[in-house]
Amino acid sequence: MQIGVGLSTAQEAWQAGAEAAAHARDQLAGEALSLAVLFASRAHSDNASAVLAGVQDTVRAPALVGCVAQAVVAGRREIEDEPAVAVWLASGLPAETFQLDFLRTSSGGLLAGHHFDKSTRDFHLLLPDPYSFPAELLLEHLNADLPGTLAVGGLASGARGPAGSRLFRDRDVVTSGAVGVRFPGMHGVSLVSQGCRPIGYPYIVTGARGSLITELAGRSPVERLQEIVAALPPDQQELLTQGLQVGIVVDEHLAVPGRGDFLIRGILGADLSSGVIEIGEAVEVGTTIQFQVRDAAGADKDLRAALARVSSDLPGPPAGALLFTCNGRGRRMFGVADHDATMIADLLGGIPLAGFFAAGEIGPIAGRNALHGFTASMALFIE
Repeated sequence: MQIGVGLSTAQEAWQAGAEAAAHARDQLAGEALSLAVLFASRAHSDNASAVLAGVQDTVRAPALVGCVAQAVVAGRREIEDEPAVAVWLASGLPAETFQLDFLRTSSGGLLAGHHFDKSTRDFHLLLPDPYSFPAELLLEHLNADLPGTLAVGGLASGARGPAGSRLFRDRDVVTSGAVGVRFPGMHGVSLVSQGCRPIGYPYIVTGARGSLITELAGRSPVERLQEIVAALPPDQQELLTQGLQVGIVVDEHLAVPGRGDFLIRGILGADLSSGVIEIGEAVEVGTTIQFQVRDAAGADKDLRAALARVSSDLPGPPAGALLFTCNGRGRRMFGVADHDATMIADLLGGIPLAGFFAAGEIGPIAGRNALHGFTASMALFIE
């Protein structure tokens, strides 16, 4: 397997696609391509077909997926404020592209366009349009009906409203649904860094109605939270006003849950009179949760720890990686450019890396596929 990455910041769309593809192709030593992944910044949205033509005129990839995004990643760079095209090319990596649509029916809806094989446990790359495709329903289907099937990816972030997304599949530009890649026979390695650190103690949910938590270990959730806040130093109390979250323990068999063991969801509201809180996920009585805080220091530490864990488990350096980092990270969170890309390059040895700033990140937690926010999710490709 060989992987190359190219970047172009040319203003003209066709030229940008062609330049980025040529730079990536030059790193493959003449090997036949099996897959191209294309990410273009929002500045190229109106000329997405020209970007795609520039790539395909240059490399004629037999399989290609991608999207237009708010910002793109290539190598050590995260290009947030200027036109950019990143092309990630692979040889020796079996890949089958697909397209999915969500068809509404009187009883709900149907996922159409691709059949997920129950007899395999393949690795998948998913790039959904957030306005027309219910990614969470697909992930629930995979978890319930095809356990062991893993998905990594991100919601396209280039649109400013419905019908504004631009997805790429082979030689077509798609404006709705989802595109993806199935990697037959490949056991991909995933990494999810949720950028949070726990505060206080884990609590058992002793009262709940859907996404409403009415009682935590015999007390109201608001009372539990007030206890935690009172025990924090003033500087950390200030952080709670910016990024308070709830972590739901994915594996209840864990005696002491730590980083990477929580599904992070935001607190949507609280009723001070009743002490009830609402979170962005339905929970059941008996579930373990822990309040979390999100800040730049915690996100830096969490990504560093996640990269260290995955590095220790790999048999050797990855051939390349695809990164899907939240559009709320980057300069907005860290105050400096290129934070995630630079850390990945430093800790994984400068592997070929491409990606984009997503409107929601897809990646497994404890073996279960999930849609995240403010997360860095990554697919690593190894021999």
